[in-house]
Amino acid sequence: MSRIGKNPIIIPAKTEVSVKDGLVIVKGPLGELKRSFAPGVSVVVEGNEVKVSKTEDTIFTRALWGTVASHIGNMVAGVNQLYVKKLVVEGVGFKSAVSGKDLVLNLGFSHPVKMDIPATLTVTAEKNIISISGIDKEDVGSFAARIRSKKKPEPYKGKGIHYEDEVVKRKEGKKTA
Repeated sequence: MSRIGKNPIIIPAKTEVSVKDGLVIVKGPLGELKRSFAPGVSVVVEGNEVKVSKTEDTIFTRALWGTVASHIGNMVAGVNQLYVKKLVVEGVGFKSAVSGKDLVLNLGFSHPVKMDIPATLTVTAEKNIISISGIDKEDVGSFAARIRSKKKPEPYKGKGIHYEDEVVKRKEGKKTA
């Protein structure tokens, strides 16, 4: 039995949740999110709570039950408070800048790396910190992971892009005889 799925999701003030034909719509002060879920899980809005339940007892629906509840909880939280991820760019000559709708990264390659910023996200680059914010937790996390994948931190000097709270495991270099 899912511990996350059986707990109701509390809807805060100024937030509306509606379900139409398997599409969950969450409206709040920061925007609106829509998402459809698999047919084996039902979503019901009762007063100021959202309840998620299984319509059939199969392995597939048992696996989805808690996941759907978690996604709806993230949607409700996102329309009330922005999700923020911060990345640190470390290395001599490594720079980041926002140019229009592009994020430009200078990471020691022979060319600058340009990435299109999704319309749903807000990205700022100050000194060596890239800040990504938006109402959809999945979009924020996946864009941050795509940026990090351009130059992962290396273990000897720690050069590269890493999350602000990430600890880079460092290795000892060569020893001289």
